[in-house]
Amino acid sequence: MASALQGILGTPSTRRVCEQSLEQGAGNAGNRLQSCQISVRSSHLSAACLSGRSKLFLAASTPSLTRNSRPGLRILAAAGSKKLGNRKLRVAVIGGGPAGGCAAETLAKNGIETFLIERKMDNAKPCGGAIPLCMVGEFDLPLDIIDRKVTKMKMISPSNVAVDVGKTLNENEYIGMVRREVLDSYLRERAASFGANLVNGLFLRMEMPSDANAPYVLHYNLYKPGSSVGVPATMEVDAVIGADGANSRVAKDIDAGDYDYAIAFQERIKIPDDKMVYYENLAEMYVGDDVSPDFYGWVFPKCDHVAVGTGTVINKPAIKKYQVATRHRARDKIAGGKIIRVEAHPIPEHPRPRRVRDRVALVGDAAGYVTKCSGEGIYFAAKSGRMCAEAIVEGSEKGVRMINEADLRSYLKKWDTKYWPTYKVLDILQKVFYRSNPAREAFVELCADEYVQKMTFDSYLYKTVVPGNPLDDIKLAVNTIGSLIRANALRKEARKAVLT
Repeated sequence: MASALQGILGTPSTRRVCEQSLEQGAGNAGNRLQSCQISVRSSHLSAACLSGRSKLFLAASTPSLTRNSRPGLRILAAAGSKKLGNRKLRVAVIGGGPAGGCAAETLAKNGIETFLIERKMDNAKPCGGAIPLCMVGEFDLPLDIIDRKVTKMKMISPSNVAVDVGKTLNENEYIGMVRREVLDSYLRERAASFGANLVNGLFLRMEMPSDANAPYVLHYNLYKPGSSVGVPATMEVDAVIGADGANSRVAKDIDAGDYDYAIAFQERIKIPDDKMVYYENLAEMYVGDDVSPDFYGWVFPKCDHVAVGTGTVINKPAIKKYQVATRHRARDKIAGGKIIRVEAHPIPEHPRPRRVRDRVALVGDAAGYVTKCSGEGIYFAAKSGRMCAEAIVEGSEKGVRMINEADLRSYLKKWDTKYWPTYKVLDILQKVFYRSNPAREAFVELCADEYVQKMTFDSYLYKTVVPGNPLDDIKLAVNTIGSLIRANALRKEARKAVLT
C-alpha cells in the first residue's frame, strides 16, 4: 500500500480541492487542514509554518553506509564532553528489529561498545513485509533474503473494481517482499559480525543516572541457550537506544508520552501451488468499510505462502471481523489455503511527544515512525536506527567522549527535516480518501492514472522528491477534482438513502 498513495497531491489545485473536501464533506472540524501554506510534490511538502524553526547544520555528507565506515563523516563532539579515558562509549540498543539491528551495526563498526538486547530472536512481527528498492542498495541487503519481487499490484475498491498498478515500472524495478523473521535475523547477525554483543534478554527497566557522566543501570532477564526461564541481570551503559516497538518499555522509562495506535492482524496462509502462481509477483490491496474503516486489507506474497491481513485504529475490537472480510474478498484466489501462522501487533500512528531525553533516544516503532494511510515502517525503522547511531558516533568522536542530549537531538532535527513532509502528506491522504466508501472508490479510480503511478512509485522506491510535468499536473488536478466531486455526490446520495 505504501507505494500506491503518494502521487495524488501533486498540484496546488489538487490540494485546494482536498482542503475544501475535508472542510465541506468530512463534517468534522478535526479533519480540517492547518492554515499553513502547503506545497506538495509527490511525498514531499514544505510548509510556511516551519519557517520559525532553527536552520539545520548538517555535519555529515549523506551517502549511505556500506560495510565500511561512511566516507566523509565528520566527527563533532560537544565542546565540554568528557573524554572516557582508556575505554570506549558503551551503548545498549533495546530491541532487535530493523531499527535496532541497523543502529547496533552502525555503532559497532565505528568502535563503540555495543549491546543489542532482544528477547525473541526468532520473532516474526505481523507485517506486510514490503520494502522499497532503494533499501536494498542503501542497506546492502542480499537478494536471497527477498522472497518476492513484486512488479504488479492490484488496488481493489469497495465495489470490487480492480485497478492494475505498476505499469510504469522498468524491468529492474520492484518492491521487495521479505519475512520479518528473516530480515531481522540477518541485520542482527551482521551487527554481531562488526562486534555488537547480542544479548538474549527481556528488558525490564532502567535506573536513571545520578549526574551527566554516571551510567544508566539496565535491569533485564537473561535467557541462556535452551532455557525458557530468565535470570535477573543488570548492565551499566552510557547511552540507550530504544528500538523496542510500539509497547516500548524504554519510552515508558523516559516518560515519552502516549500515542494512538492501530492493531494489525495477519494470517500466513499456505495456498495450493497453482494459486500461488497468481501471486508470484503480485500484491493485492483491498479498501472498504468491510475490511477496515480507516486502513486497508492486503494479500502479499511470501516465499511459499501469502500474508493476508488488515488493521484499524478507530475500531480495534472488530479487528477479527475485518480480517474475516479481507479473507472473504480474496476467497477465490486463496481457496484451499491453510492458515499456518496468526500474528497481531500494535502499530503507532504518529511520533511520540518525546523521543529524546538526556542520553536516551527512541527509534522505529518505539518513536512512532510508521506512516499513516500506507502503514510503511520497515525502511523508516532502519533509517532512524542508523541516523540515531550516526549522531552518537559523531558526538562521541567514535566512542572516545561522553555524549549528551544535544548530540541525540541532532538526530531528531535531521529526521524531522527529511521525513516530516512524507508523514504529513500521508496524513492528508488518509483524511481525504479514507473517510467513506465513495472516497475510496475515487482513490482507486485515480490510481489507474499512469502519471499518478509513475510519481507514486518513483517516490516510494527511491524516497526522493520527484519533479513533475506541469501539463500532467494540470490533468491530474482535473481528474482529482472530478473524482472528489463524484465521491461527495455519492456520499450524499448514500446518506439520503439511509434517511429514507
